[in-house]
Amino acid sequence: MKIRYNAPVTLTFALISATVLLLDQLFGLHLISTFFIVPGKGGFDPSFAPGYLRLVTHIIGHVGWQHLLGNFSLILLIGPILEEKYGSSSLLVMILLTALITGLLNVLFFPTALLGASGVAFMMILLVSFTNIRSGDVPLTFILILLFYLAREVMNSLQTNQISEFAHIVGGFCGSLFGFLKPRR
Repeated sequence: MKIRYNAPVTLTFALISATVLLLDQLFGLHLISTFFIVPGKGGFDPSFAPGYLRLVTHIIGHVGWQHLLGNFSLILLIGPILEEKYGSSSLLVMILLTALITGLLNVLFFPTALLGASGVAFMMILLVSFTNIRSGDVPLTFILILLFYLAREVMNSLQTNQISEFAHIVGGFCGSLFGFLKPRR
């Protein structure tokens, strides 16, 4: 029996994120604060070229191992299913679009910095509910996931925490949109 690299986008995303966090913590390189955080409203400098890259790369940075494991336990579970259904290149585009949209909205509307892959995880959660969609049907699982997910995020947004519920909601919206617009492979 041999080990197969079955979901290249999902696995590479997880490995890069874990490597960045490990290097940052082991060597104090400040990689995450330099390259993998998108600033909040008023913090984006249009003349600083790397700032544009951070609109997407913020999904690689994580505060710590608990943050990373929370996101990638979902991504590693759902990502391979989505890669099989939509293809690796399509999933990569969906991940990058979700990152860009959440990054732009954060820079435009929210005062705090943003990092982590939770928007991508929630994009995948909503998108995976479309795996058994048929022409003209909306899966009941999609409706239930959407209702539970939105209820949880609204309740969480009423608490004081350092979690970006808006990124979860935007990621979920992107996943829903991709599910309705993107046909299966």
